[in-house]
Amino acid sequence: MVGIDEVARHAGVSTATVSRALSGNGPVSPATRLKVEASAGELGYVVSSTASSLASGRMKNIGVVVPFLDRWFFSSVVEGAQRALLRNGYDLTLYSLTGGKAERRSVFEHFLLRQRVDAVISISLELTEGEVARLHALEKPLVGVGGPIQGVRTLTVDDVAIAQHATEHLLALGHTRIAHLGGNKDLDLDFHLPTNRRVGYERALEAAGIAPDPALFMAADFTMRGGYQAAKQLLGSPHNRPTAVFAASDEMAIGTILAARDLGLVVPRDVSVVGVDDYDLADFFGLTTIAQFPQGQGESAVEILLDQLRPGQNQLTDLNTPMPFELLVRSSTARPGE
Repeated sequence: MVGIDEVARHAGVSTATVSRALSGNGPVSPATRLKVEASAGELGYVVSSTASSLASGRMKNIGVVVPFLDRWFFSSVVEGAQRALLRNGYDLTLYSLTGGKAERRSVFEHFLLRQRVDAVISISLELTEGEVARLHALEKPLVGVGGPIQGVRTLTVDDVAIAQHATEHLLALGHTRIAHLGGNKDLDLDFHLPTNRRVGYERALEAAGIAPDPALFMAADFTMRGGYQAAKQLLGSPHNRPTAVFAASDEMAIGTILAARDLGLVVPRDVSVVGVDDYDLADFFGLTTIAQFPQGQGESAVEILLDQLRPGQNQLTDLNTPMPFELLVRSSTARPGE
């Protein structure tokens, strides 16, 4: 196998320069880095992960913790994070907490505290003081995605503002009887996403002088099937059927479109539908939605994490970084009766 000495001789630099150039740690000019990378590629040199870890004290591995992996949004954030980590020469170890409290305790009290990861990205998990303290005690950098966490760099998503913006879109079209498909109590956990989206929905109605009607709220589980079943109940009512539905996720919104079709209703003529996320199938269904750019959230989390792992480079000062969102108007919304 080709060694680091041969790469150094081929590139005309020291072995220390080769190490810095290929690891990304330490000062190396762009021209020298390119020369070293070209020599390494020509000679077929591959950096030994074991040697690199011993030299740097780092594993070049980041732990990513998610509440679910079988939901499109979470897997999209992970995909964005993995893409950014690969670009920077890092591996990813994924922990999905579908097993409940015992599994979460095991991950934060044992797995993440071992010397297998250099840092941690927590996605849509409202970490406790104890969980944060354990990671900080071992000097493991930590970035959260989803909401503010005391003492932690976070990418925050304003779910109240997102829901308010979606509802205001329907109000601007002339709808006044707007239903909301939100989350059930089982899902109102970290950062209280279902509650916050309902608050935003109701805030928009109240600002327009419309009193929220409890009969126009239906809880579901953020899945297409759950949205379909809940929308069947809302849209199947023979009295005062809503002319528009704001669903707290695109999957529930698509379920609403399918339920309307099965009831003989035409979207958007009979009912307008708006969701949140910009799910993969949103464009196919012509769904108007609030895009949250989850892959971008994952990439941004990695950028902030690497900033902490590389002291002195592009240091950020704010703990919370608000993430952007955007209304994408498609064919599922229109003025009432159009």
